[in-house]
Amino acid sequence: MSRRRRSTMSEQLKVELAKDLGFYDTVQQEGWGGIKAKDAGNMVKRAIQMAEQAASRQQR
Repeated sequence: MSRRRRSTMSEQLKVELAKDLGFYDTVQQEGWGGIKAKDAGNMVKRAIQMAEQAASRQQR
């Protein structure tokens, strides 16, 4: 039995990232389960970059 984790990213953020990274068409056609592991990793990497940038702006 596999565990399902609750997503910490909002659906809106995931959609925005998928569009920016160029695989939103796949999401529309196949759902989130249809994306490649590499695309999912790039999405997480980009979300981390965005969070770090937001945190550095708040510290100024």
